[in-house]
Amino acid sequence: MELEQLEWRPGLGWRQTTGGLSRAPALVLLFAAREVLDRDRDECLAPLLRRYPGVPLVGCSAAGEIRDIRVGDGGAVAVALAPRQGHIRVESREVNGANSRVCGAALGQALAGPDLRLVFVLAEGVALNGTALVAGLRETLPPDCILTGGLAADGDRFQVTRVVVDHRVSSGLAAAVGFYGPAWRVGYGSVGGWDSFGPDRLITKASGNVLYELDGRPALALYRRYLGELAAGLPATGLYFPLSLRRQLGDEAGLVRTLMAINEADGSLTFAAEIPEGHYARLMKANFDRLIDGAGLAAECSRQGAGDSPCLALLVSCVGRKLLLEQRVEEELERVREVLGPEALLTGFYSYGEICPQTTPAGGGRCELHNQTMTITTLGED
Repeated sequence: MELEQLEWRPGLGWRQTTGGLSRAPALVLLFAAREVLDRDRDECLAPLLRRYPGVPLVGCSAAGEIRDIRVGDGGAVAVALAPRQGHIRVESREVNGANSRVCGAALGQALAGPDLRLVFVLAEGVALNGTALVAGLRETLPPDCILTGGLAADGDRFQVTRVVVDHRVSSGLAAAVGFYGPAWRVGYGSVGGWDSFGPDRLITKASGNVLYELDGRPALALYRRYLGELAAGLPATGLYFPLSLRRQLGDEAGLVRTLMAINEADGSLTFAAEIPEGHYARLMKANFDRLIDGAGLAAECSRQGAGDSPCLALLVSCVGRKLLLEQRVEEELERVREVLGPEALLTGFYSYGEICPQTTPAGGGRCELHNQTMTITTLGED
């Protein structure tokens, strides 16, 4: 597979930064700041579409664009893929909070077919149910198909996000890219690196992404008890203390959920994705070194499936990690580079949610929507 990476900056336009193509690509992926896709849409997209005429273009808005071991803000990155043998198809559907599962099922049904190895999804990041979208995709995709991707972002504003499909730039859209053929080598890994503390507590009352009670007690009161002095800064300080969810006690891998808002009136907490009743929740806290190590572990897991020299690594990391790590954010990219080696092309974005099978010591589990992880999809060809 041949690859070509480009970077766009306001006032400077596009410049090629890595690689080069000797044949026409089959896909262009784009990750850009939301203001670029709104204010500078023509300046950004028109030259890209002219450079790759007739080639499917898929992308989304980001909370930071990843190019190699650098994180950009206010620009765009693009990667063109020209496989030797593998086939690529793109499908898109309108999505909202009410139809998210139906949308996912429709995308999976449209892409399902012989030799489908990977589906990479980019979807609206605010006005949808990401958990339901993933569930719908799982229902209709072949069981041996790998599903990864992420939710579009809007910096740290959480207001509106964009998804790009060819000439169209829209909110309320989900796009899925299918990779077909036996020549594709695909790997994946999704790791957080957070430290758990305190007891496991049963989720006794929740609705969607709103948590009302843990062990029959108001969730906000318990959260404040554990945060101590930091509770005065809620919901902002909740970024440092996400929840780990487990279906049952003893499960090794848990989903991470990020706190978004609090409700003083009913004592509830609102998270970035669904909080299922009957699951168990445990508080987590940030450890910067372990977050960076988690990115390295995600890279190691992804490398197992794609071989020793993956051509392309698609990185989808959470906006929460970026806000926490601040000036150290590029260290997690450097760790990924150390693991995958100098030949892999790194690209991707900081997201509002990461889509990937759960990474466990025993191997890959069921695909889920994650928060606060580094999720990596590695892609190469035999």
